[in-house]
Amino acid sequence: MADADLDVVIRQLAKQQYKTLMAAAKGRRDRYAGLAAKEKNGEAKARFKLIAKQTMEQATAAARRLQISADNAADSYARSMRNATVAAPAKQPVAKPLKKGTAKTKA
Repeated sequence: MADADLDVVIRQLAKQQYKTLMAAAKGRRDRYAGLAAKEKNGEAKARFKLIAKQTMEQATAAARRLQISADNAADSYARSMRNATVAAPAKQPVAKPLKKGTAKTKA
């Protein structure tokens, strides 16, 4: 990855974070679904099912925001690097010439 552009690295990290977030959300959803299955009370069962559903909805929304943010950052970086290569190099400051009377001469 030493030669990889940073926009590619940004996208890869976001992909890893997306997978991690969704795996954690699925685990949490499964936990609530398990609690709903064990529950004998109909009201509590419905509540656990609703919590499981809302967990996935919230995690999906957060993952989507994470992905969009990473894509925006990667696109911005790639665009700035593209613009930097196209832009003209900055002018170098010109050295000021010395005044004639200030230089010492050997006789």
